[in-house]
Amino acid sequence: MRTLRLLFLALIIAVALPAPQAKAIDPVTIAILGPIAMKAAAAAKPYLVRAGINSAKCMWKMFKAIFEMGYFPYGLGKMACGNLHNGLIYTFRGCIAPCKLILQTLLLPVYMIGIDIQN
Repeated sequence: MRTLRLLFLALIIAVALPAPQAKAIDPVTIAILGPIAMKAAAAAKPYLVRAGINSAKCMWKMFKAIFEMGYFPYGLGKMACGNLHNGLIYTFRGCIAPCKLILQTLLLPVYMIGIDIQN
């Protein structure tokens, strides 16, 4: 009940208080800070490119793990058709795939900051 009261209080405050207005920056300030911002962007470019590439690799691994989840029903079907050995292999691959997906999802922020972990 207390949590509900706090939620309503926060909602009332959020609705009652005016939102901050956007203010324009003086053109002279923009002219002065523009070249500095361009230098900072140029210095950060290699790190951002590396982080983007590593994130794409991680997302590809996540996609593969999602695809591998289909091995579970495929393996069950193979076992039902009489191919026990291959069916068990595919079933185990399908059981491990959600764990791989969780691991890659947890590692995605690490990849996004530019650290490449080979696994």
